[in-house]
Amino acid sequence: MQFPKPGSPVRGSKSGQPLMALFDLLGRHWAMGILWNLCADDLMTFGNLEKKCETITPSTLSKRLKELQAAGFIEKEGRHYRATALGRNLHTTLVPLSELSVAWSEALEGRGLADGKAILEK
Repeated sequence: MQFPKPGSPVRGSKSGQPLMALFDLLGRHWAMGILWNLCADDLMTFGNLEKKCETITPSTLSKRLKELQAAGFIEKEGRHYRATALGRNLHTTLVPLSELSVAWSEALEGRGLADGKAILEK
């Protein structure tokens, strides 16, 4: 199973700095959404996750689950998946970043910058 690993070249870092490897993994389609859903509900089956993620394809879900499991952020117990302690720690670390992103979005909207056009017009 290939997934971004610290010390190996990843998107944005030839040396594979740990933070860049983590961003590469989390930047993959649906990776954060899967982790977010698993942290919201303790145990979820593949089918439950597929419903929660709404637009995810089964092949993408399967691939991301394998990557996140190989990376140590989730684990499989029988037919169920759950976030590991490391995965829950990551989620807890990302919550303030999520809150900051909402504040950033609101600030851009308040300044008329939500679509980016206002920047180009100045």
